[in-house]
Amino acid sequence: MFRLHIEKLVPGGLGLARTPGGVALVRGGLPGEVVEAELRPRKNHLEGRVARILEAHPERYTGFLPPSADLPLVYPAQLPLKQGLVREALARVAKLDLEPAPIEPSPPYGPELGLHYRTAAQYALHPLGGLAYRYPGTHELLRVDYDPLIAKPMEPVFHLLRGWPLGGLDEVALRASLYEGRVLVALVGGAPRPLRRDAQALLREGVAGVVWAEASPKGRFRGLVRPLGGEVGLLEEFGGVCATVSVQSFAQVNPRAAGRLYQEAARLAGSGRKAVELYAGSGVLSLHLAPRFEEVVAVEISRDAVGRGEADRRRMGVENLVFHRDDARVLPRLLPAELVAVNPPRAGLSAEVVRALLEGRPERVLYIACDPVTWARDVGRLVQGGYRLAFARPYDFYPFTHHVEVLSLLVLGP
Repeated sequence: MFRLHIEKLVPGGLGLARTPGGVALVRGGLPGEVVEAELRPRKNHLEGRVARILEAHPERYTGFLPPSADLPLVYPAQLPLKQGLVREALARVAKLDLEPAPIEPSPPYGPELGLHYRTAAQYALHPLGGLAYRYPGTHELLRVDYDPLIAKPMEPVFHLLRGWPLGGLDEVALRASLYEGRVLVALVGGAPRPLRRDAQALLREGVAGVVWAEASPKGRFRGLVRPLGGEVGLLEEFGGVCATVSVQSFAQVNPRAAGRLYQEAARLAGSGRKAVELYAGSGVLSLHLAPRFEEVVAVEISRDAVGRGEADRRRMGVENLVFHRDDARVLPRLLPAELVAVNPPRAGLSAEVVRALLEGRPERVLYIACDPVTWARDVGRLVQGGYRLAFARPYDFYPFTHHVEVLSLLVLGP
C-alpha cells in the first residue's frame, strides 16, 4: 500500500502522484488529496485505485454517486479542472498557447447542480435481484437503489424495474425524452418471445415502448434488436431542433447542454453555399446548419441513424439536407465546401480524413470533440497544414465525470 499526494488530474480522470518508483496514476483521487492506494507496474508508470482517503479535498462531494462518476467534487469545483484539461491538451499535444473560452456548464435540471442530467442509462441485473452498476474495468457489481444522475422522467421506471422479476436478462437500458416526458426500455439478453408478456406489462405501467436486444459479444445493441411493443422512438429537443431518439441509438444524453453547443456551433459556422458534416449521426447539427447554407450533406455510416435523420428531415420539411450513408473517408468526393463539420468518436480523425481536409482546404473546419487529447492532436496537424485555431470552448455534458466536450473552429490562413 502506497501513501500518495495527488498533484493534479490528467486525461482519463486519473490523479497524478509521484513515488520513489516513478509517476503513479490513480483512479479515485482528487487534486490535493492524500490517499492510500494499491499500485501495479505498467510500462512507464505505476497505476492503481484509491483504497482509502487520508486527507480529503475540501470540496469533495459526499452524496452517493455511481461508480462511473469519477470526479466527486461539488459541481462548481469540477469546472476549473475540466477547463484545465482542455488548456493542458492544447499546450502539451497541439503545442498551442491559446486559452479556451470559458467552459459552458451543464444546465441545471433541479435544485442541486450537476445531477439528473442523463436521459440514457444502462444497468446490469444483480444476481440477488435489482439493478446494478459495473465498476469500471471489472465485472464487479454495485447494486443501486437510487441513481442521482438520471433524468427525473426515468426515476419511476428505474424503481419499477428495480423490483421487477427480470429473469434471464443481462441488462436493461433506458432512454428518456425530456421534451415528451416519456421513457423507452430495452431488455438485453435472453430470448424475445418469453419477454413479450413483460413488455406488455411495462407498457401498462406507462413505459412508452419496449425493445429486445440480443446479448452480443460485439457490444450492446450490436446484434439483433426487435420491438416488443409500444413506440420505438421519441422526440427530443436539442436547442430548438426536435430529433428522434431511440433506446438503442447514440444520441447526446444531456440534451440541454448539447442544444446549447449546437446553437453556438451554428453561429460559428457562418453561412455559404455548401456545408458537409462527417460522423453526422442522425444529423442534429446538420439540421441546425440547414438554414445557413444552400446545401448541407450529412455523412454517417449507421443505417439506423441515417433512417432517423431522414425521417426527421422529412417531418421538418428540410429540403436542402442530403444524407450519405458512408464512411467519413468519402469526404474528397463531397468537396469543395465552405464548411466541413466533424464530430468523430474518441479516437479522433483518421489520417485519411485529416489528409482530405488539408488537400481539399475548406475555408472553415468546425470540430466538435469528446476527447481533448485526440482533438488537440488533430488540431495540431491542421494548424501545421495551414489552418488557424480561431475558437475553442469546453462544454460540460457529463457532470461528476472527467469527460469534457470541446467546440472549436479552425479557419484557413493566418
